[in-house]
Amino acid sequence: MIKDKLVFEYIEKEKIRQTQGIELIASENYVSEQVMAAAGSVLTNKYAEGLPGKRYYGGCEIVDEIEDVARNRLKKLFDANWVNVQPHSGAQANAAVMLGILNPGDKILGFDLAHGGHLTHGSSVNFSGKIYSSCFYGVKKNNGLLDYNQLEKVAFKEKPKLIICGASSYSRDWDYKKIREIADSVSAIVLADIAHPSGLIARGLLNDPLDHCHIVTSTTHKTLRGPRGGIIMMRNDYDNPLGTKSPKGNLKSLSSVLDSAVFPGTQGGPLEHIIAAKAISFEEALSDNYMQYILQVKKNAKMMAKCLIEKGYNIISNGTENHLMLIDLSNKDITGKVAENTLGKADITINKNMVPFDKESPFITSGMRIGSAAITTRGMKEKEMKKVVFYIDEVLKNRNNEKRIREIKKEINKWMVDYPLFK
Repeated sequence: MIKDKLVFEYIEKEKIRQTQGIELIASENYVSEQVMAAAGSVLTNKYAEGLPGKRYYGGCEIVDEIEDVARNRLKKLFDANWVNVQPHSGAQANAAVMLGILNPGDKILGFDLAHGGHLTHGSSVNFSGKIYSSCFYGVKKNNGLLDYNQLEKVAFKEKPKLIICGASSYSRDWDYKKIREIADSVSAIVLADIAHPSGLIARGLLNDPLDHCHIVTSTTHKTLRGPRGGIIMMRNDYDNPLGTKSPKGNLKSLSSVLDSAVFPGTQGGPLEHIIAAKAISFEEALSDNYMQYILQVKKNAKMMAKCLIEKGYNIISNGTENHLMLIDLSNKDITGKVAENTLGKADITINKNMVPFDKESPFITSGMRIGSAAITTRGMKEKEMKKVVFYIDEVLKNRNNEKRIREIKKEINKWMVDYPLFK
């Protein structure tokens, strides 16, 4: 077999890029070498449609054991009684949930994308907004905090079948108990999408949505520090809201409906190599080392927010309780697009992001989003956060000074050698 030099050259270039710069994209992290080894293993060769013990293919005895390990570890990590580890992504996990509990045209109430929500929470450009009827809640203009009164008013007015909580760029904790009370008053199901803060929730650093929400979805990367993929969880099982029955005429449980919504509803064969990688990452997340890591993630984010505020940056909600923060750059006379491109020249990776009540387009934006998960994996602590913020500010202040930006890039590349990814 002739090695594909071109593709592997690109892979090596990407490894160098990840290694030599400061990674601040809130949705990214670095997995362990054993997680990567599992993801690139012979398990990629195996088809295994169905669930362990109920497959549509032969030769699944071993992958059944692996998937059961993944499920049992995930149950332990989140104190869940039912889980599905097969979704290929968080978006597909959400798609499966909606397929299982909604009919086309049913109304969903989600967190506004422009205020920090996610595409799959009802955006008009996403399947969730095309198949279902969407309405939204957001944050208060004066303080950037979630407007629970608005959520309640919209829920009473619209009577949604599903209320979605969770966000991609909201830095505060959620009152799941309050949301469940609102949902119960209008007979709605509550879905918590915890893709971003899942690691902090798993180890008790934020409120637990499984205490109050009917269904919880998440990605397995981001703060969980696993491979790219999705999961669905419940602490308690329920009757399915659509009244779906088995061939024998019995009402199906919600867990059974959700299993079917993943396969055959939205996916074919599960990625057993990724499920193995998930299993490893769940065990890592149960460890004392991970606990120290996720505590540091929260400390680092808090320190970054403090330092940015001291330098005059406007953080939406004026701080953070998780791993990320959304920064309104309007007072700095710079757009999110320019900030992203300029910081990228110095090997600082962030993403432009809309801010609540943004006047710019989604392609330009008035803000940027940053997170502490990836740089904490590399061993950085509060002291280093001060230096990271210094570099962010220095680059943005010198956005028209290419010479200074090149100097900073060299400094960063040299600095990051002290924080190796692969030892």
